[in-house]
Amino acid sequence: MTKRKTVKRFKSIELFAGAGGLAIGLEKAGFEHIALIECNKAATDTLKINRPKWNVLHEDVAQVAQRDLVKEFKINFGELDLLSGGAPCQSFSYAGKRLGLDDVRGTMFYHYAIFLHKLQPKTFLFENVKGLLSHDKGKTYQTILNIFEDEGYVTYHQVLNAWDYNNPQKRERLITIGIRNDLVTKVKFEFPKPHKYKPVLKDVKLDTNPDKNHCTRYSSAKEKVFALVPPGGCWRNIDPKIAKAYMKTCWKMGGGRTGILRRISMEEPSLTVLTNPGMKQTDRCHPLEVRPFSIRENARFQSFPENWKFAGTLAEQYKQVGNAVPINLAKDIGIQIAKILEEV
Repeated sequence: MTKRKTVKRFKSIELFAGAGGLAIGLEKAGFEHIALIECNKAATDTLKINRPKWNVLHEDVAQVAQRDLVKEFKINFGELDLLSGGAPCQSFSYAGKRLGLDDVRGTMFYHYAIFLHKLQPKTFLFENVKGLLSHDKGKTYQTILNIFEDEGYVTYHQVLNAWDYNNPQKRERLITIGIRNDLVTKVKFEFPKPHKYKPVLKDVKLDTNPDKNHCTRYSSAKEKVFALVPPGGCWRNIDPKIAKAYMKTCWKMGGGRTGILRRISMEEPSLTVLTNPGMKQTDRCHPLEVRPFSIRENARFQSFPENWKFAGTLAEQYKQVGNAVPINLAKDIGIQIAKILEEV
C-alpha cells in the first residue's frame, strides 16, 4: 500500500484580514493560519461563520501589537513562516528621514512593522493598492521599503493584475514580498507567471433577478437611463442630451469618463470590484439585467467559494467583498512563497 505524502503546512498570521480573501488563497497554497486579526465586526463574523476553527481575533491590530506576541501566539521568535496583510495607505510626516519605526508612528503600517519587529517571521506578504507607488510622490512607499530593510528583510515588489491569475476581474494590486536576511542567500523568489487563459463574464455564473437582500438596486430614473446603454458601452453610446442630464457636473470633467454609465459585456472581465456599487463615476451595470452586480456575483469575480457566506448588512457585505484580495491571485502568490519556505 502506497503511503500518502505528507503536505507540509506553513504557519502564518494575517493582519487586517477582512472577509478572508487573502487567507483563503494562502490556505489553498499550504498555509495554516495561527491567527487572523480584524477590527470590523461584520468581517470577523464572516470569518467565524465560514471557518469556525480559525483563530479569529476581533481586535484592533494596534492593541494586539502592544502585547508580547511571542507569548500571545505561542511561537518562538523567528519561527513564524509568514506574516501577511495590507495596511491602509497613509502619508508619513517624516518620510525619507530614516528614523526607523518613528518614521511611521501613528499609522496603521506602524503596527504591521511592529509585528515584523517582534516576531521576525521568515517571510512576509504586504498587499496594497497600486497607487501606493506614487503616493506622496513615491515617498510613502520608499519609507515602507526603508523600514522593511531596517527590520532585516530583502524585498521584491511587483504590480499584479488579478485577471492574469484566473480571476474574471481587472484588479491591479501592489504585492511586496519580504525574505529575512539570513535566508535570502538560500532561496530565489519569483512572482507567479500569468495564466494563459484570462476568464471573462461568460465564464462566470450570473444570478437571475436576485432579491433585494442580496443585490442593491438602481433608482427608477437611473434604471431607465441604463436600459439605453448596450453591453460593453457607456454614456458615449446613448443620446448626448440624456447623458448630459444624467451626468450633470461630470459632463464638463476632463478625461474619457468611461466609468460613468458603464455596462459590462459578457466578453470582458469585471472591472475592479468596488466597496460601493452605487457611485456615479464608477458604475458597473449587469450585462443581462438592468441592475448592479449582486453580492454573490462580485464574490465570484473575487473567486470566493460559492458557499462562502458574508455577514452584516447589504452595504457591509458589498464593502467586505470589494476590499478583499482575489483568492486565486492570493493562492498563486502563496504557492511561490511556499516554494522558498520548502528550501530553508
